[in-house]
Amino acid sequence: MEMSELRALLTPEGLALLDELGPVSTTADAARAVSRLRAAGHSPDLVSAVVGQAHLRSKATAKFDAFAGRMLFTRAGLEQATRLGVAARHAQRLRAAGITRVADLGCGIGGDALAFAGAGLEVLAVDADEVTAAIAAYNLAPFGAEVRHSTAEEAYAQGVSSLRSAPLGVTDALAIWMDPARRTSGHSETRRVSADDYSPSLDWAFDVAARHPTGIKLSPAHDREALPAACETQWVSADGSVVELVVWTGILARPGIRRSALLIRGERSFELTGAADADDAPVRPLGAFLHEPDGAVIRARLIGDVARSLEAGMLDERIAYLTSDAALTSPFVQSFRVRETMAANPKAISTVLKKHGIGTLEIKKRGVDIDPAAFRKKLALKGDEKATLIITRMGDRRLAILADRV
Repeated sequence: MEMSELRALLTPEGLALLDELGPVSTTADAARAVSRLRAAGHSPDLVSAVVGQAHLRSKATAKFDAFAGRMLFTRAGLEQATRLGVAARHAQRLRAAGITRVADLGCGIGGDALAFAGAGLEVLAVDADEVTAAIAAYNLAPFGAEVRHSTAEEAYAQGVSSLRSAPLGVTDALAIWMDPARRTSGHSETRRVSADDYSPSLDWAFDVAARHPTGIKLSPAHDREALPAACETQWVSADGSVVELVVWTGILARPGIRRSALLIRGERSFELTGAADADDAPVRPLGAFLHEPDGAVIRARLIGDVARSLEAGMLDERIAYLTSDAALTSPFVQSFRVRETMAANPKAISTVLKKHGIGTLEIKKRGVDIDPAAFRKKLALKGDEKATLIITRMGDRRLAILADRV
C-alpha cells in the first residue's frame, strides 16, 4: 500500500466506505467493487485502498477471526503476522514469567502486540516501514499501546525509553519480542532459511536476546545449526501446519527444556518437550499401522520420544514415519491403517486401486522425488471408495502403501 492510499483510507469517509463495502473474497468481487465505487465518484487512491483492505480482511479471518473486520493490513504484513491463537500463547508465556512490559521490535501490522496488550502488558511496538507502522498504530489504538516508526536497532539504541514504567534494562519485568522481516515469501516448511534472509540481522537479534528475556519468531525451516545453544527452541504447529519457530531466552526459556513441539488444535494445545534432540527409535518392519508425526515434532527432532511413548518403531532410519501393530491414539501423530503394499509404480498402484474401488485418493510422500499432483494423473481412479496412498522408502526400496486414516 502506498502512503497516498493510506491517507485516503484513514479519513471518516474512507473508513466508513470500507465498513459499508463488506467482504471482497474473489477477483470478480474486487472488480465489481472497483467499478461501483469509481462510478460513485470516489478517487482512484481511495477506491484502491478500500477494495484492497476489504480483500485483505477477508483473507485475514483465518488468522484473526472476528478481529479482522476491524483491522487494517498490508499484504506482506498479513502473510507474516502471527495467528491470534498462537500470539495469545506467546502472551501467556510472558505473563507466566512475570513480564509486565514488552518491546515489540518489528511489530508488522501488530498481530503479536495485540495479544500482548490484550493480556494486560504495557507495549511499545516498533516498525521500520512507515505505512506498516501507521497501520499497526490503527490496529493497536483501542489498547493504548505506543507505536513508533523506527528500526529495531534505533529503538534499542534509544533504550526504548518511552515505555512509561522504566527505560530498557532497568528491570527484568521487560521483555523483547522480535519477528524479523523475511526477505523470502511465506513460512516455507521445505526451504532452508538462513540468517541472511532476515532484517534486522539475526546476529544483532541474538546478541540482544543474550542480554534480555527475548522471544524471536523465525521461519520453521530456519537452519538449526545457526540457532543459539543456550536457549529454548519451540516449533509451533497450528491445525496441522507448522507455522513458526520461536527462540526463547532468559527467564522466558523454561529450565531444562531445549526442544519443544507445540501443537494447537482449535482451543486445545498439546506439547512435547525435551532437554535435547531425541534419539531415534529402532527400525522395525511395517506393521498394521503407519503413523506420521506432526511437522513440529519432526522439526524439533523429538520423533524418537513419540515412538517410545507409543511403543512404535521407525519405518526407516532416514524417514519420519513410525509403524506399529496396534492402533494408537496421540495428538502428535496422524495414524493410518495399512490395507496393502505394492511397488511404487503407477501400473501396480492402479491395479490395487481398481481392486478396492478407489475413486477418491489422498497422496502423501516422504523420501521420494515425485510430484503428487502429476503422479495422480497416471493412476486409474474409478469407484466410490476413498483411501490414502503413501509413497516412501524402506531401505533402498520405494514402497507404496494403501491405507485408511484412523
